[in-house]
Amino acid sequence: MANFTHVSEFVLLGFRGGAEMQIILFLIFLVLYVISVVGNFGMIVIIRVDVHLHTPMYAFLQSLSFLDICYSSTIAPRALVNCLKQDHTVSFGGCAAQFFFLSLFGTTEAFLLAAMAYDRFVAICNPLLYSVNMSHRVCGLLVSGSYSWGVVNAVTQTTMTFRLSFCGSNEINDFFCDVPPLLSLSCSDTFINQLVLLGLCGSIIVSTFLIVLVSYIYIISAILKIRTVQGRQKAFSTCASHLTGVCLFFGTVFFMYAQPSAASSMEQSKIVSIFYTIVIPMLNPLIYSLRNKDVKQALRRSKQKLSL
Repeated sequence: MANFTHVSEFVLLGFRGGAEMQIILFLIFLVLYVISVVGNFGMIVIIRVDVHLHTPMYAFLQSLSFLDICYSSTIAPRALVNCLKQDHTVSFGGCAAQFFFLSLFGTTEAFLLAAMAYDRFVAICNPLLYSVNMSHRVCGLLVSGSYSWGVVNAVTQTTMTFRLSFCGSNEINDFFCDVPPLLSLSCSDTFINQLVLLGLCGSIIVSTFLIVLVSYIYIISAILKIRTVQGRQKAFSTCASHLTGVCLFFGTVFFMYAQPSAASSMEQSKIVSIFYTIVIPMLNPLIYSLRNKDVKQALRRSKQKLSL
């Protein structure tokens, strides 16, 4: 039997570069993270305070803002600490916890975006039945269902990944614990893990994307049937922000899965990882506020109340 040392901790290599590069990366991560947290927290406060925004659409948006705070907080604090110190080690349990929450929030966001697409479908295609089809109970079920699927995927992926044997090298060529680098470090047979990863994650991505795609096919078809240009613009404006957010999220996910596994693409994959773990959560509140008349009006009302 060959001798090997069981891995009890991992080393997150992060980005290459000296002290100056790490300081620059720290400042970039810090700015992106602060904007993300402040922006998403601001969206939650505005939606909760303004009674005009107490609708299903903004209930989903509030949940999305909460998810984005959690999602970026799973990655950014560890990345910030690693930029300031030479020791980039993370314990086995810490890596598993980060992996779990990353899977949980990422999966939940995919299903929540699909639920928001369904909400826009009902609002535009069946406006007279909107209050019935999108009641508080239905909204609660859609949000809880999104989290349930997130838990199922996170528990499955985390359990299967961290039951593997890790020996030899413990260096993860990334700035957070993710599936591909962890499987490459394992000295166990990872065929089943890769099969489950492909089947489970593939089905989640494809199913949520199809819900969004079919919803918007019906939405666009309904908008084109509106006779007036003003009416079409008003209808499209209610879903333009969500469509932008969907394109960013699923576009980045599809790009990540299409990336080759060669070592030459690792630096590029890290940059894309930053985009979907930190940049997109930062952009979402900007997209849903700058391109949304209701949120703009809520901001004006909040300013007027504060100025009194």
